[in-house]
Amino acid sequence: MDKLIIQGGAVLRGDVWISGSKNAALPILSAALLSEGLVTIGNLPHLQDVTTTIELLGALGITVSIDEKMRLEVDTSTLNSLTAPYDLVKTMRASILVLGPMLARYGEANVSFPGGCAIGSRPVDLHLRGLEAMGAQIEIDEGYIRARSNGRLKGANILMEMVSVGATENLMMAAALAEGTTIIENAAREPEIVDLANCMNAWGADVQGAGSSTMTINGVEKLTGGFFSVMPDRIETGTYLAAAAATRGRVKVVQTDPSTLEAVLLKLEETGAKITKGKDWIELDMEGKRPRAVSLKTAPYPAFPTDMQAQLTAVNAVAEGVGTITETIFENRLMQVQELNRMGANITVEGNTAVVTGVDKLKGAPVMASDLRASAALVIAGMVAEGETVVDRIYHIDRGYECIEEKLQQLGCKIKRVPG
Repeated sequence: MDKLIIQGGAVLRGDVWISGSKNAALPILSAALLSEGLVTIGNLPHLQDVTTTIELLGALGITVSIDEKMRLEVDTSTLNSLTAPYDLVKTMRASILVLGPMLARYGEANVSFPGGCAIGSRPVDLHLRGLEAMGAQIEIDEGYIRARSNGRLKGANILMEMVSVGATENLMMAAALAEGTTIIENAAREPEIVDLANCMNAWGADVQGAGSSTMTINGVEKLTGGFFSVMPDRIETGTYLAAAAATRGRVKVVQTDPSTLEAVLLKLEETGAKITKGKDWIELDMEGKRPRAVSLKTAPYPAFPTDMQAQLTAVNAVAEGVGTITETIFENRLMQVQELNRMGANITVEGNTAVVTGVDKLKGAPVMASDLRASAALVIAGMVAEGETVVDRIYHIDRGYECIEEKLQQLGCKIKRVPG
């Protein structure tokens, strides 16, 4: 099992390019199931979860190939199975996203219950109830969700009990080929939802209202395919900006979209960072100053994202003052606190709130990644710590960050990957 070894003390400086969004790429790959024609997807990040999703499509018999421009071509005409097997699904929660499109196009889908980070229970009830409202018959059998429909799914009015990105994506994909109109109320509003809608519309769907809490999907007979380029990863963007803030550095992120990060940029400005931005770039400059502590509460978009909470906890660990971090999305998402305290941080947890009292210095230590974003927080902490930090179980970080050590090396960080 690979590890990252980080020598602390570097101040990050320079430019870093941002990869395609993992959280947009996974539903877009699943949406390829809806298309009768060839689809081509550009700006896919090279990540473990993307590889797993491509393997999952392959397990269904779908032909996946890469062209000379590193764009993925997906041909669904060779599909020969309607079962997403446990061996692939167990590693990744997003694999549930093949359920809606497979059921809508083929009238049948068998998907094993998904896995992924151990950051809390996220039942798939919202997905299943929405599909049932559209006429699906669903049973749970030996760890598999088995869904059927007699003919096409039917458009329905679906009111989501709670905001769920995955359920919104699954249901909008299912509705794309349903008979009639589907209205999803209390829909998730994340930029990745908008990207999926733009992608589906480019391939022939009729999705309206993405990015608002009420979406209208007019079902069409078929999707004909085409090209789509995945949006930049806003969480990767925020992570490099947070690292610059923690190390008192100056970093410019390029090939990104500042409009998807407003809540994060506001908090980074509160740390004392000077932020400038253009159409596809953001620069953060701490001007050598120690960051100031910030308080935040995670909530669904457009509020502060849960996926940036751990990184800001790491910034607060070395900031001036006391900051409180309240996590409202996942019950187990303060797991980085214990490892940060091993490095000398002063953090106490009260319920779903971490109270972070900034310290002058962290000290390098062997630490263990517990989930994707917690591992990013440990890398940030390692960069500002005295001495050497060894981050173990970094397969978590490889699920969401493309070439993280190469990108950080370009910014002046002394970091290397070693076999476990």
